[in-house]
Amino acid sequence: MNYSTLKKTVALSVVSLMALGAAKAQTSTDSTKTVSSATSSAKVFGGLGQYNHISIGINAGMLSGQTPLGNNVTTHFQPQLGYGASIRDAFSHFFSLSLDYLGGTVKGNNDGYPYDGGTKFGGIDYKTSTNSISLNAVVNFGSVSFLHRANAVNFYGDAGYGLDFYKPKFDLAGGTEGAYANTYDNTVKEVVIPVGVGVKFKLSDALALNFGYKVNFIGGYNFAGYHSYPTQNRYSYSYGGLEYTFGSSAKKNIDWVNPIAILYDELYDAALRQEVEALKGRVTNVETAVADLKKDSDGDGVADQFDKCPNTPAGSVVDGSGCVIVFPKDTTKKDSVKAAPYSNIQFEFDSSVLRTSSYPVLDATSADLRASGKTLTVAGYASSEGTAAHNLRLSKDRANSVKTYLVNSGVDAKHLKIKAFGETHPIADNSTEEGRVANRRVEFHQ
Repeated sequence: MNYSTLKKTVALSVVSLMALGAAKAQTSTDSTKTVSSATSSAKVFGGLGQYNHISIGINAGMLSGQTPLGNNVTTHFQPQLGYGASIRDAFSHFFSLSLDYLGGTVKGNNDGYPYDGGTKFGGIDYKTSTNSISLNAVVNFGSVSFLHRANAVNFYGDAGYGLDFYKPKFDLAGGTEGAYANTYDNTVKEVVIPVGVGVKFKLSDALALNFGYKVNFIGGYNFAGYHSYPTQNRYSYSYGGLEYTFGSSAKKNIDWVNPIAILYDELYDAALRQEVEALKGRVTNVETAVADLKKDSDGDGVADQFDKCPNTPAGSVVDGSGCVIVFPKDTTKKDSVKAAPYSNIQFEFDSSVLRTSSYPVLDATSADLRASGKTLTVAGYASSEGTAAHNLRLSKDRANSVKTYLVNSGVDAKHLKIKAFGETHPIADNSTEEGRVANRRVEFHQ
């Protein structure tokens, strides 16, 4: 393909894309006349299905053997025409993948180079035809804005990996400049790593005008024909082009959607705020219900809704229904101790934690001991659930809990002795729950 034909092809493609974008822009305008004032239904985390995100592009520009990165294979600037195409798919507001093609000719000239007799790397000049294909990651910087709801200019950066197919023509030292007497017999295939930046201008929601600059790093040293080691081959591409995004006119192009603005709209959406307020009301109702479940008007440790005997006198020992337990006289004790006239202290199943309902009894016992100076044995007991060894430890823990309370209230520790009986000496039948409740206790023995 000669340059004249190439220019006509590029021009025709540009005109076609502009016409297509204008047509879509008109369609979009017509189809949204009645809903232009409606709030967008887009959601930040709503998925790609709510946006148009697949696009194609064409571009043309200038290829050069020179880059701004230092030592180049060529010492003179000799720009040549380059052309390319791309297909891109955006996976988010910020990231997309693009499959790119780039073709054209790269020329270099070292005439008058001050070393090696006017040559560089043993060569005078070269002309290399190149065609490359690469997969590029594109990061969009421009759609995120805290100052504007929508932008018409986006900045992006890209980098990728691919293959470059090139065939050099060149002149070695001592040859004739521009004759390109040396030509590779076969096309060379080497890795190419394109890295670039660009800016995108919004012409319509579907059509954009792109300008960019790329440096293509070749994974070898023969792009100019003559070997350039240790200088790795690279060339630059400055371009402009058009990009068209496919999709329904009812959807927005993801490139021009500002996720910050959408997030703001979601936070202040009237329906969402109503839902939040309704949720607050439901939480309040749950908290009220929980408070009602915990309410214990007579302080006997049994919630009102389960309390079958309300208004129990303070200090009463009650069962699981909130009713006062009447303890039978213990006629089975094998030890000769006598029960003190103080009320027993009851405990929950497998627990040595004092119940709040026991505090009045303990306070009265503390006052009497401090006034009289009596010495008591604090005897712990357990019901028959579990092993005998476990119940013995549990009864000792219960006795120690009572002793600790009394000592903390001012009773001299030397007036309190601890004794654990485990599940022995029950005062009620362990085969019933009522009996087991009565047996989980601490007694005071004189």
